[in-house]
Amino acid sequence: MDKVKILVVDDESRMRKLVRDFLGREGYTVLEAGDGMEAMEIFYEHKDVALVILDVMMPKMDGWQVCREIRQSSQTPIIMLTARSEERDELQGFELGVDEYISKPFSPKILVARVEAILRRSHVLGSEEVMDAGGIRINKAAHEVTVGEGQIDLSYKEFELLVYFVENEGIALSREKILNNVWNYDYFGDARTIDTHVKKLRNKLGEKGNYIKTIWGMGYKFEVEE
Repeated sequence: MDKVKILVVDDESRMRKLVRDFLGREGYTVLEAGDGMEAMEIFYEHKDVALVILDVMMPKMDGWQVCREIRQSSQTPIIMLTARSEERDELQGFELGVDEYISKPFSPKILVARVEAILRRSHVLGSEEVMDAGGIRINKAAHEVTVGEGQIDLSYKEFELLVYFVENEGIALSREKILNNVWNYDYFGDARTIDTHVKKLRNKLGEKGNYIKTIWGMGYKFEVEE
């Protein structure tokens, strides 16, 4: 993998080191900033930053201000990292153009998985044309899914939904997030349409349908059983 640059902005050096160590292990180049003003200096200096991991509560210039400034000139993906988890904060983040919102404390492995999922969606990382997850084989170019020797006949949205699940394996996905990414932001229907598609998808996948776990009150998670 070419060295993809990620800017980590947090006033806690311990938190920056934790994120840097995990991302560094995956081959990423990590740039660090301890406050918002320093973050903007680095962001403007390094034109090839592929993703920003941004804390909300910081001195000099907080995460919201940094996000606003970045969005004035760039669509670089932003993951907002914060100890606050109130819904209104999340909504404010999404309105400002935040791509992901992760509350502290968090699992570094989940953070890495989300980083990779976002970079695939933004085409920084090559999205594999053929994926295999627990015996489910997906050929994106041919729009084909096979389980074992048999080909599964999926509708366009069922196929897109399965691809999104596999690309975000192990990550809890809310219905709203699935709607935004599979049905896109211009869809104004009921989020429960996802439940209908998931039910059909599970049925068509047979026993492999058990990989799609229901998270009650939230959404779903695709997890391959060992």
